[in-house]
Amino acid sequence: MNPLISVVICTHNRDRYLGKAIRSLLDQQMPKDQYEIVVVDNRSTDTTKDVVEQFSAENPIRYIYEPNLGLSYARNTGWRSSEGKYIAYLDDDAIAHPGWLNTILEVFETVTPRPGCIGGKAEAIWEAPRPDWVSDELVTGLTVIDWSDTPHPISDLSQEWLVGANMAFPKEVLEEIDGFIPGLDRVGKNLLSGGDVFLEKQIMQAGYSCFYHPKMAIGHHIQKTRLDRQWFLRRYYWQGVSDAATHLIEQSPSAIGRLQAAVSRAVNLLRSPQKISHLLLPREDPKQFTEKCFALIEVGHIVGLLGAVQR
Repeated sequence: MNPLISVVICTHNRDRYLGKAIRSLLDQQMPKDQYEIVVVDNRSTDTTKDVVEQFSAENPIRYIYEPNLGLSYARNTGWRSSEGKYIAYLDDDAIAHPGWLNTILEVFETVTPRPGCIGGKAEAIWEAPRPDWVSDELVTGLTVIDWSDTPHPISDLSQEWLVGANMAFPKEVLEEIDGFIPGLDRVGKNLLSGGDVFLEKQIMQAGYSCFYHPKMAIGHHIQKTRLDRQWFLRRYYWQGVSDAATHLIEQSPSAIGRLQAAVSRAVNLLRSPQKISHLLLPREDPKQFTEKCFALIEVGHIVGLLGAVQR
């Protein structure tokens, strides 16, 4: 079998979602001899392997166990073990639309020059009603994006980006970049992130484009446990920690340089009474709660620079 596309699902203790993700791939419009499914089990302790075995007897599915805990390790194991010309990633709690694989192939085969990374729309599957305090700005923190109905290259990763739940690459580009860098993204239950965007940045620096196509669409389950103010506060604090981790990887500052950067950010934060008030005062209004979350990014960034990260 020489598949055109290898779809990698990295999973950690999500057996109740995993079967839905696999089923959405088996229901694709693309003929099954053109793609394979690779499930990378990242040290799960639930029935993940049993779920995969329910499908693998009669379908092109491979199960791989990755003992090193961390999403970046699982993602790298996935693409390095894959046989396809293109590598696509689908989250274990996501559902691919029926034309997902066909869109991936179409974009890679028709857009010139060929992109180094493509991604698409990620729609929310709400497991509970969306709270009115969750603003549109905060929804992206739930891995939900919709940049437009028009396909286009990404020009500014601070404004638009592709999400790791729904992205694909030519395998040769991943080989050139050497895949996802360790030190970013989830490890167990922490909320470290940014490995996908960091890789996109590397791909663009290597001279390739990152391309958004809305028809490369998925649904992404939003668990009820995430629709809680404390979860959002933690999520955006960790965004700051992740931003600091990215800075440290890119710049490799000395211990003194890290301290100076942390002090500079702390001074700027303390000089902003508005941000301090966002941090200290309760915020019920959606706009004010959004500002509180964004202020926590600054706190997380400072803590991340100092290295005081709690796993």
